[in-house]
Amino acid sequence: MQLRPILSSLRRHKLAAGLVILEIAVACAILCNAVFLIRDRLARMHVQTGVAENELVWVKTDGIDSDSAAPLVERNLLALRGLAGVKAVAVTQTLPLSNSSMNFNPTMDASGTKQGPNIAMFIGSPGYLQTLGVTLQDGRDFNDADFGGMNSWMPQSPSIIVTRALAERLWPGQKAVGQAFWIDKSRFNVIGVVDHLVRGELRGKASEYVAMFAARPSPMLSSLYALRVDPPARDRVVREATQLLVKLNSQMLISDKGTYAEMRADYFKQDTAMAWLLATVCVALLVVTALGIVGLTSFWVAQRRRQIGIRRAIGASRGDILRYFQTENFLIVTLGIVLGMLLAFALNLLLMTHYELPRLPLYYLPIGALALWLLGQLAVLGPALRAAAVPPVVATRSV
Repeated sequence: MQLRPILSSLRRHKLAAGLVILEIAVACAILCNAVFLIRDRLARMHVQTGVAENELVWVKTDGIDSDSAAPLVERNLLALRGLAGVKAVAVTQTLPLSNSSMNFNPTMDASGTKQGPNIAMFIGSPGYLQTLGVTLQDGRDFNDADFGGMNSWMPQSPSIIVTRALAERLWPGQKAVGQAFWIDKSRFNVIGVVDHLVRGELRGKASEYVAMFAARPSPMLSSLYALRVDPPARDRVVREATQLLVKLNSQMLISDKGTYAEMRADYFKQDTAMAWLLATVCVALLVVTALGIVGLTSFWVAQRRRQIGIRRAIGASRGDILRYFQTENFLIVTLGIVLGMLLAFALNLLLMTHYELPRLPLYYLPIGALALWLLGQLAVLGPALRAAAVPPVVATRSV
């Protein structure tokens, strides 16, 4: 197959070929970035929270704002432990992916000169590690002596448990147990390290910068009840726990409730919608691009019936005609892909600047190019086969 006739033909149809090249370039740029965004969203949605998701349910109340909060919450916890299928119960300040978080910036020395990163604070009553189902990697769990009162929002107990990610960030290459940081000149000592635990909201690499504090129930720690249950009993326990809390506390309001699976799904609701939207955009782009190629090739086949007939008459086979249009389409798609790769990088830089997205990995470009090359060859196949099927006599008589 000689390229000279193809290039000559493309020069005579610059506008039509240019529009298809531009269409393919835009499709390539959007497709590469959209697939990257979909993958980023899916990876975000599969984050490991560190809790026993399949066994966790929760009930959110309006809390107990009185001096009698501690005994009332303890009574509620005791009653909830008596429900069938309940393994452990605790009152906690937040849960992973709950879309709420209390954060702080510690200092790494008593003088307060060296500031640490932003950290999420998890506070819970006795047994809340067992309730959440987090895995202790090093050190020990909280014991009874570690649970104290709260001074406003701050637990008074100096004992804390940190995540492995936070330990590696604060004390790289060192054993975390026995280390300490300071909050408002109060020292907090690390007694244990858990494998995984994410914030109430995801923050990229800092999503697992979490410190767990111990406290007994109080007005500041009285509204969110977490229950670890047998998986088949989840829906029933949510219903019975809600009824029990209302029965024990006639003035209590239940603001929310559900299984942890529902909480997780609600947190990623927007990510799911965006992934489906981007997938729809990708499919629409591919369909429009394919239709553009089919339309242009069909138009050129109709315009070139005389040339096709002459080539057939002088000995060109059907395969020669088919390869001609496939090669012509391959050149057009290739030019569009080259331009599209440049646009893909430009679009990615724009998204990085305004939406804090990571850089587009290079391997997305050949994947996008391969997809468009395949699409182009499939789209041109129908018109090319019709061109190859034109009999020489019919083509020459149609002049």
